[in-house]
Amino acid sequence: MKFLSFFFAVALVLSCNPTKSQASGDYKVEHKNAIVLAMFGTSVEPALEGLLNIRTKMMQKYPHTTVRIAFTSNIIRKKWQHRSEDPEYIKSHPEIITDILHVKTPLATIADLQNEGFNTIILQPTHISMGEEFLDLHTYVDALMNMGTLKKVKYKPFYKIALGRPLLGTYGTQHPYSEDITRVAQILAPDVRLATKENAGLVYMGHGNEFFPGNGGAYLELASKMRKMYPNVVTTIGNVEGYPGIEDVIEKLKLYGVHRVVLKPFMVVAGDHTINDMASDEEDSWKSILKKNGFEVVCVTKGLGENDSFADIFVDHAGDAAESAGILLR
Repeated sequence: MKFLSFFFAVALVLSCNPTKSQASGDYKVEHKNAIVLAMFGTSVEPALEGLLNIRTKMMQKYPHTTVRIAFTSNIIRKKWQHRSEDPEYIKSHPEIITDILHVKTPLATIADLQNEGFNTIILQPTHISMGEEFLDLHTYVDALMNMGTLKKVKYKPFYKIALGRPLLGTYGTQHPYSEDITRVAQILAPDVRLATKENAGLVYMGHGNEFFPGNGGAYLELASKMRKMYPNVVTTIGNVEGYPGIEDVIEKLKLYGVHRVVLKPFMVVAGDHTINDMASDEEDSWKSILKKNGFEVVCVTKGLGENDSFADIFVDHAGDAAESAGILLR
């Protein structure tokens, strides 16, 4: 009985609306739209440029829609939480916006929006592929849309919540992932031109996930697409975690007879992984490993999010999700 009492109490709380009286006979639901950008995040201040560029592009496309940022990385959120409690840090970094300094989880951000009267939300990930964190977001959306009420349907906490696609797309027939991969390959043309100028191959370092099977498939397909689209430059992609790794990249480069490479992060931001795991002089950095294996290395430390064309992909994916859900963004 205690469990049932708790269940009904929770249900009643969720059915409440702080701005309208449910006892009123003329209760009218006013749908309010918002977009939540679910980002992995970064603790490196200069790298925030890539994230904020995506936010800016989204706000420019939908100037009448509220846009919020959320970080999916627990470690990075904790770092910002500590910084937000440090007066000296805040004083020395006035450029850090509130959305970053007090960043929350996607669920907490959605809860804040619901408390402010927003009941129609686009959850747009800025992740690269359909990996572990994207699927977590998928379960969040399913759970939130299944939240009901003991009263009428109009009192549900949310009217509609839609999930956008990651950069390299996801499963389904409505928006074939192969088209997303092709679009990304086309946008990477400037990198190919740089590699051509340097008479080098092109190596991208992604994040990856060692616990999620098949996560590297999209990366491999993108690399294959680029080698076909730009046959004069050998393009390879590896991940910091999981498959394919740096060893697989080196094997591919040797098979193609490449001796010089342009090394660049295939991540939204050029954060800690780029600074330390990719471009540092430490023995286990990708730059050092490639040099030990006889390659000349040209490092480019710039995140994908700083490229307007990449930011536009996430904006368009949010628009596709809204259209599929029958949500009008303005």
